Amino acid sequence: MTSRSDSSGPPPGATDPSSAGRPLRPLVARGRGEPNRVASPLELFFDLCFVVAVATAGAELVHAVAGGRAGHGVLDYAMAFFAIWWAWMNFSWFASAYDNDDVLYRVVTLVQIAGVLVLAAGIPEAFEHRDFFLVWLGYLIMRLAMAGQWLRAARRARGGERRMALRYAAGVLLCQVGWLGLLFLPLNARPWVFLVMAVLELCVPLYAERACTTSWHPHHIAERYGLFTIIVLGETVAAATAAVRSAATEHDALGELLPIAAGGLLIVFSAWWIYFVVPIHGHLRSNRQSFLWGYGHYLIFASAAAIGAGLEVAVEQAVGTAHLSAEAAAGAVTLPTALYLITVWVLHSRHFKAGIAQQLVLPCTALLVICCTFLGGWAVLAAGLVSAFAVAAGVALTARAEAGRA
Repeated sequence: MTSRSDSSGPPPGATDPSSAGRPLRPLVARGRGEPNRVASPLELFFDLCFVVAVATAGAELVHAVAGGRAGHGVLDYAMAFFAIWWAWMNFSWFASAYDNDDVLYRVVTLVQIAGVLVLAAGIPEAFEHRDFFLVWLGYLIMRLAMAGQWLRAARRARGGERRMALRYAAGVLLCQVGWLGLLFLPLNARPWVFLVMAVLELCVPLYAERACTTSWHPHHIAERYGLFTIIVLGETVAAATAAVRSAATEHDALGELLPIAAGGLLIVFSAWWIYFVVPIHGHLRSNRQSFLWGYGHYLIFASAAAIGAGLEVAVEQAVGTAHLSAEAAAGAVTLPTALYLITVWVLHSRHFKAGIAQQLVLPCTALLVICCTFLGGWAVLAAGLVSAFAVAAGVALTARAEAGRA
């Protein structure tokens, strides 16, 4: 396998602000060792537009769980969020390796954003009637644009890099044809179609990069993932705040809502702290490490967004508008919180922990958060306090370890 990780640097003008937005420049690989590589304004705008799709999927999850259809709701949410996450992944890793910020690159990226908005518009129909037409159409728009980017990169590439780019383009287009099964096969077969196609989608990068590895930038990729985590957590705060405000205004149940609001804030604050307590880019040294880390973030992003949906469900149950028990409503918060904690530990934290005590903090916290499910109306507050205690314990153990080394 060849690699471009030892590239001497970015193409001319790639990091020069005065060259941004020029009509046309060669779309060639940037250097993995390029200094001062940060997310561009276009990437930030791209992420921001994804909030619409994340919020729509979360709202549909709330309606399903609060309406007593938790099983179907979770399945549909997992499917919708995979579509959102995978589209974001495809763009983010390509941009880390090939972003030249010329006019054509910007226009194609804006086309992808339009596809995201079409996909978001189709999520309610996908949840309610398993009608995936708009979701498929939005994906088609995004994937045609993505394939065009790869073909543009292949035009200038040579050898293994050219084969890699062509494999990506072919894989994207062939998978898009496979997704037609969601439109034409019977309703009960569509979840299986989704499972098969999701596996095939995940295999495209593994196959394509056997010819050559893309020159993604470790610090840039880590920042992109961190920024999307912040956006998802921000959407969680916004959704929960709107739910509490609406319930307090319409049902005059402030006493029941304060523990949920306080616990929700503690959970979100702790989730942010735990994710960003250590820099991860130094761990991303190879495709094997980066693929596991990047793919695993599906669970981090999906669970972080589901926490917000769970807080909305807990609010609706507290004011009597949800058709489920207090334990079930609490589980809508505690289970995604526990999943988030475990996944962050597996992908992030365990690589930087020293000693059994530090390693056990997050797994034990996840277990205690699940136990909080059975505390009824106080479950969310208890889960928030447990999460905050995990942060405090982690800080204390790290400080003690550093003092011991001094």
